[in-house]
Parts: sequence; structure tokens; C-alpha cells
Amino acid sequence: MARRLSMQLAINEALDQEMERDPRVILLGEDVAGGSGSGGEDDAWGGVFGVTKGLIAKHPGRVLDTPITESAFVGAAVGAAASGLRPVVELMFIDFLGVCLDQIFNQAAKFRYMFGGKARTPVVIRTTFGAGMNAASQHSQALYPIVTHIPGLKVVVPSNAYDAKGLLIQAIRDDDPVIFCENKAIYTLESDVPEEAYTLPFAEAAIVHEGGDVTIATIGHLVHVCVEAARRLAGEGIHCDVIDLRTTSPLDEETLYESVEETGRLVVVDESSPRCGFAADVAAHVAQHAFGALKAPIKLVTPPHTPPPFSPALENLYLPSVERVEAAVREIAALAGSRA
Repeated sequence: MARRLSMQLAINEALDQEMERDPRVILLGEDVAGGSGSGGEDDAWGGVFGVTKGLIAKHPGRVLDTPITESAFVGAAVGAAASGLRPVVELMFIDFLGVCLDQIFNQAAKFRYMFGGKARTPVVIRTTFGAGMNAASQHSQALYPIVTHIPGLKVVVPSNAYDAKGLLIQAIRDDDPVIFCENKAIYTLESDVPEEAYTLPFAEAAIVHEGGDVTIATIGHLVHVCVEAARRLAGEGIHCDVIDLRTTSPLDEETLYESVEETGRLVVVDESSPRCGFAADVAAHVAQHAFGALKAPIKLVTPPHTPPPFSPALENLYLPSVERVEAAVREIAALAGSRA
């Protein structure tokens, strides 16, 4: 049975159900237990966005507040995973990745490879990303391309509550380290979510809007931006496939190529920096493997190569918008061979 849940509550439910199912699942992070053990109110906070609120009462001793030292608690989680637990660690903002990067890319990501497949590191690192909330340059970046670049890591970027629950349960059950990237701008966005536990496989994109003229590939909250652009463009006779890629590593290349083979045109919309970013990576895959199908140059819609601004007016200009997606689609749809 499905109900309407926000992405925030769907993630909370996924954590709760997996902790109930498997006693090896533990949570670590700053304020995830809301001050428990500090003389303050237990469960006062539940993480910076309240996602873990209520879990300490249901699973005492398994929701652990940590000091403000990402290198220590991410390292502890990696060690716990290598020792038989299945920790889920909350890294408040992906912007703090640099503090604990060695523990992630030089340790967790390499254990299976370096020990000939005998080691397992089933750790999930939940983290938030993204601009749009006026949190300035140190709390608003989209740095998932950094972890996508690292072999041995799996990287998930859900766009809605239904996907967030299914993908997080899949991540917790996976034997490899998973970086689970939550766009904080859509925490309150609701969708239908089943009450029971379920999983969604990695590397399985969703076509969330269908059309035969242009393929739009994207992830995270920009899925909703792209769907709105596709709906507007349909009124002009330009029909778009909108692909929610869901995971950046592994990447569902097959769905992407099949769509481009049909449409002959590709627009990639992404919030990360355009230099060595995720949009550039997707474009390169298509150029290498489906070049013969292209009827027009690939277009990228990304922020400029600058840090996210604090000014609300500048931040609105920084982020990809419905209007910018529409303009990119119109540009390549107008080239010779369009059915529009």
C-alpha cells in the first residue's frame, strides 16, 4: 500500500525498516541522535535536516552521535563495515568531502580490489548537496562527480521519495561502499511510497517523460525542471524523452543510447561544474558509443565554472532553469532533420 511521503520521510522509513530487518545496520553522524548522551534532550534534532529523527528510540544503542570530525567518524564507519557491520554514516554536506576523502577513496573504495575480492566494505555515506537554498559556496556544491570518478564506489542521486527509499535500501544491502547523494532542495517533495520495504537496482534509469525528438538526460531535482520544460515544449510540437539516470556510477548507458538512437539529439542537464563534470561525462559516453545516431551537436546545460553564489538573485541565475533547458532543446531541434 502506498501513501504520499516526502523524500525526507521516505529516507527515514528506509533506515528504520533496514535497522529492524538487520541488526548489523547502525547509524553514525553529527547530531543523528539529537544530543543523546550529552545531557540535552534525546532525539532533539535527528541530523541537520531531521532525517534520522525518531530512530534512536526505536533502535537504542545503534544511532550514534559523533564529534565534529568527519575523518574520524567516516573512518570508523569504514572500519566497522570491514569488520562485519553495515553502517550508514551521515556526512552533513558533500562540501565536507575533502575532510574525509582519504578514508573514502584510498580505503573503502579499494579494499575489495586490493584483497582479491575477499574483503567487503558495506558502508553507505549519506550526504546532501545542491544550491537553491542560499547556503553559500561551502554548503551548496554538487560534488558527486568527484566520487563518481573513483573506481570502487557506487554513487546514487535520487530525484523523488519513491526512488530514495528503494535506492537507499538497495544501498544498505549492497556489499560495496555507496555514496548516497540527497538534494536538500527536494526533501519536502512528496510522492507515492509503498509501506513495505522494496529495492530499486542500480544502473537502471527511468524514462519519466516520453517523446521522439530530443533526449534530455539528468539527475536529482533537475529531473523536475526537465519534465516541466518537456511539457512546455510539447505544446510547441517538440517532444522529449526525459531520462532520470538515478545513479552516476554505475551508469545506465543502455537506456541512454537507446533513446539517442531514436531521437538523434541529446541535452544533458546537470548541477555540477561543467569542467570534468557529470554532464561532460554523459556527453562523452554518447559521443563515443552513439555518434552515428546524432543529428545535432550535444548540448550541456550546467552552472558556470564558479562556486555557488550566496546572493539569491545570482543563485537563481547559476542553477539550470526550465527556460535554459527549453532554449537548448529548441536550438538542436531546429537543426536539419528535426521532426518538430
